[in-house]
Amino acid sequence: MNKKIKKLDGKTAIITGSSNGIGKGIALLFGREGANVIVNYSKSESKALEVVSEIERSGSRTMAVKADVSKVEDVKKLIGTCLDSFGRIDILVNNAGILSFGQIEEISDEVLKRVFEVNVFGTFYCCREVVPVMKKQNYGKIVNISSISGQRGDNTTAPVYGASKGAMSVLTKSLARQLGPFGINVNAVAPHAVITPMMDYWDDAKRKQVAQSLPVRRLGTPEDVAVATLFLSQDESNFITGQIINVNGGFLMDS
Repeated sequence: MNKKIKKLDGKTAIITGSSNGIGKGIALLFGREGANVIVNYSKSESKALEVVSEIERSGSRTMAVKADVSKVEDVKKLIGTCLDSFGRIDILVNNAGILSFGQIEEISDEVLKRVFEVNVFGTFYCCREVVPVMKKQNYGKIVNISSISGQRGDNTTAPVYGASKGAMSVLTKSLARQLGPFGINVNAVAPHAVITPMMDYWDDAKRKQVAQSLPVRRLGTPEDVAVATLFLSQDESNFITGQIINVNGGFLMDS
């Protein structure tokens, strides 16, 4: 009987914010596809360890690492732990993020600062720390989890959230231009209408309304985002860089 070829066999991946939601879905899929997985979390160790246990059951090596990506020293520890444990870093998925709500006049300086610290600075810090490793390898895949709000704006969340995700998308393209000559691909995935704990504020009526507004007539799942991230993280996507892949059920289509 032929053994199933795993798409990330032998690769090592860091997925930030992967104790729940989209990050968890990515971590579990990567583990099933043979990757060594660093499950990053900032608050809930118990949830992170649940993800680790599930990945271990799939036969892959994994560990949970606590780190707040908005803190440079935590990011250094995260990258260092991965190198000490697995010897290389092939894939970085910048998924950690926070959401905020309110009209612009309601957004405090503290909220503005925190959203950008996590969503933008955190992504930048992780990339800055991992790029020298990937350059030495002449290989690397960076996938940033952005949002539809970063492309079209959004009036249901605070404008600072969409602005942070827009910054992430442009950072993706800038890094793709800089890092392409070093064998490093940088892309982003922009989800919309994906049901995660972050979207618990949607009641049943809201979920039904949004589902009916999509051509596919259903809401998305973390697995929908995970499969797009997996594609951008494997060797078959080596000729793709600087792209924002929409995972939104057809709500937003590139013209």
